[in-house]
Amino acid sequence: MLSPGEKFEDHVVDEAIGHGGYATVYRAYDPNSDRDVALKVLDDEHRDLVHIARLRREFEFARRLTHPHIVTVYDRGPGWLSMELVAGGGIAGVETTAKRLGALEQIADALDYTHNRAIVHCDVKPANILVRQNYSDAVLIDFGVAHAIADDIGRRPSQIEASLPYAAPELITGHAPTGATDEYALACTLVEMITGSPPFTAPSGLGLIEAHLHQPPPRWSHELPWLPRVFDSITAKALAKAPEDRYQSCREFVSLIARALH
Repeated sequence: MLSPGEKFEDHVVDEAIGHGGYATVYRAYDPNSDRDVALKVLDDEHRDLVHIARLRREFEFARRLTHPHIVTVYDRGPGWLSMELVAGGGIAGVETTAKRLGALEQIADALDYTHNRAIVHCDVKPANILVRQNYSDAVLIDFGVAHAIADDIGRRPSQIEASLPYAAPELITGHAPTGATDEYALACTLVEMITGSPPFTAPSGLGLIEAHLHQPPPRWSHELPWLPRVFDSITAKALAKAPEDRYQSCREFVSLIARALH
């Protein structure tokens, strides 16, 4: 862990603001650009080739994308990168359903933009959606397991790198991801933001895999009387087991939900 006031690669560290499975994110000051940044640094035990490559991948994909709801990256080095400081916290901290839906519509736009550039995020989940300080702008972060669709032709991923509660069936079965893969994860995220938990829960990873592959989505309107029945049918299509049975875009799905809950 870096300490407040400590210097790291020309940055002056202020405080730790987040920690994932393999890296810590700090608020830091970059004197070269005269701005505060989010500085993501690999933990000592994860300074191996796999995680260094993942961080480089995160930087390279994000740098290819210019969109108001995709995090801006600034600089990188071996085992670290700097990016836009998104100071409002995670989407789970957004208080109202209407504001959460507004944030998810912005993320849907960002994902459709990404897919139009033949990139799949592959790890859409609440932890990877931040909001700016005014709470009116959502930002998609962490392209560490993203895929360029062209790179995936003829290649079967060797392991699941996405988070299991949000992993589409095709990722679990080792097929190359498409835009529909992100749509499925966005649907899982939306359900969690609206109902309090993702569509499928299980006490084990194997149980979650089984649910994604074989269980139909719940009928939430039966448990939550304030949800209209159409919520179930709209969401079920976005959570279809076969990618080709889902909506043509992320925006179409979230717009239908927003209209249903208006």
